[in-house]
Amino acid sequence: MTGLVVVVGLGNPGDRYAGTRHNVGFDVVDTLARRAGARVDRLDCRALTARVRLGATPAVLAKPQTYMNVSGESVKGLVTKLELPLSSLLVVSDDAALPVGRLRLRGSGSSGGQKGLQSVIDCLRTDAFARLRIGVAGEHLAPETDLADYVLSRFSRAERPAVDATVENACDAVETWAADGIDVAMNRFNRSPETAPAS
Repeated sequence: MTGLVVVVGLGNPGDRYAGTRHNVGFDVVDTLARRAGARVDRLDCRALTARVRLGATPAVLAKPQTYMNVSGESVKGLVTKLELPLSSLLVVSDDAALPVGRLRLRGSGSSGGQKGLQSVIDCLRTDAFARLRIGVAGEHLAPETDLADYVLSRFSRAERPAVDATVENACDAVETWAADGIDVAMNRFNRSPETAPAS
C-alpha cells in the first residue's frame, strides 16, 4: 500500500487488564510501535495512538481507550477524521475459537462473537474491513468455561513463550499486509505455526 494505513488493536485500558487474553490486540500494537522506535501515547479520537512507518508505508497505530465492547466508537472517529478508505484499516483482536499460536487474517466477515469487532462493524455499518484474529484458547479451555471470564484471564507461564512468538508473528503479518495487501498476508500467515514457511 502507498497511502496511510491504520492498525487498531482491541483491548481494555488499565493495568487491571494488561497481559490478559482479551488484550493481545494491544500487545501487537505496542510491539509494532517498539519495532518502529515509537510509543503509543498520543490521545486521538478516544484512542492512544502513534504515527510510524511499517516498512515504506505510513501508519497510525491505535489502542481504543473506550473498553472493548464499544471499541467501534473510537475506530469510527479515526476513520472519519483521517478520511480513511476501509481498505486501509486493519483491526487486531483476540479469538477464543482459535488455539494459542494460531493467526487468522480475513478481508471481511462476521465478528464471530467478538464484541469489540462487533462494535466496529456496527459503528462502521459494514464488515468490509480487514481483521487479524489471534488465538487465545489454551489447552485447558473446556466447553463449560465462561468465555467472558476466560478472556479476562492471563496466559499461563507455560503458554507465555508461544504467545510472545505469536505476537511477533502477528506483527510480521501486519507489516506484510501494509506492504503487499491482504491476499498475500492471508496466504502467508493463515496456517498453523508448524506448517508456516521460514521467513
